[in-house]
Amino acid sequence: MHGWIILDKPVGLGSTQAVAAVKRALRTGGYPKRKVGHGGTLDPLASGVLPIAIGEATKLAGRMLDSAKIYAFTITFGEETDSLDAEGKVIATSASRPTIAAIEAVLPRFTGAIEQVPPAFSALKVDGKRAYDFARAGEDVTLATRSVTIHALSRDDAPDGGADAPVASVTLTAHVSKGTYIRSLARDIAHTLGTVGHVTMLRRLKAGPFGLDPAISLDKLDEAAKARALEDVSLPLSTALDDIPALALTPDQAGSLRQGRVLVGIAAHDGQHLAFEGEMPVALVEVLNREVRVVRGFNLTPDVEGK
Repeated sequence: MHGWIILDKPVGLGSTQAVAAVKRALRTGGYPKRKVGHGGTLDPLASGVLPIAIGEATKLAGRMLDSAKIYAFTITFGEETDSLDAEGKVIATSASRPTIAAIEAVLPRFTGAIEQVPPAFSALKVDGKRAYDFARAGEDVTLATRSVTIHALSRDDAPDGGADAPVASVTLTAHVSKGTYIRSLARDIAHTLGTVGHVTMLRRLKAGPFGLDPAISLDKLDEAAKARALEDVSLPLSTALDDIPALALTPDQAGSLRQGRVLVGIAAHDGQHLAFEGEMPVALVEVLNREVRVVRGFNLTPDVEGK
């Protein structure tokens, strides 16, 4: 088991709990002990795609953290909470409700490179402590503005009563860069519309190359574990690198890379590649001026084929 299990995480489950569920499934199925980690935190109040890395795939978890994500989310207008979601305490109210026409008019202002202030209830560190520790203690938290990119932002739901009728909520889909806080995006959209709001639904539709299609429920995970069939619900290690080119190696070249040597005179375009020996991933490599250096090596045996 060296690969990925993509969970459709339910609301109420934390990312650490999801990792624990996969570890438990490995034990239930009698699989060898492996490292397990997640490819990007998903809040307990959010649902959707949570990639879980197993074994050598955990070496790619950091790369997953840097990947773009797609979310569907609902902004409910009229109340802003301290956590910017339904779990927090109401800190501001407004009787103003925007129209669909007004919402659609402001979305272009939140598309492309934007600046946002992260929520006080976030895992960012302030003076060595998590921001949410200060926030939960009732202390003021000042977080620096950060630059993020909203690749696309669109409305999902159909208006009830026409584009000019006020609405209590709206559901949007956002394709965002790493580091984007959907709760902050919802807050800022509401403020721009002359009201306040908070997130009442958040579902991750895609994380890097992983979408909902291969995602499984915790019940299905448990069933596969009991049937010793986790291979049937897992994806190869290389799936996380489907967006980069492959580099075929000879056995001698693969052996050199495994020993940390630099390959020279390799005819390949500059940039990152996934190096293979036959069907087996050997390493994530960087090619520069016909030289190949290992970025992340994989300790896989010939019969594993990345899984």
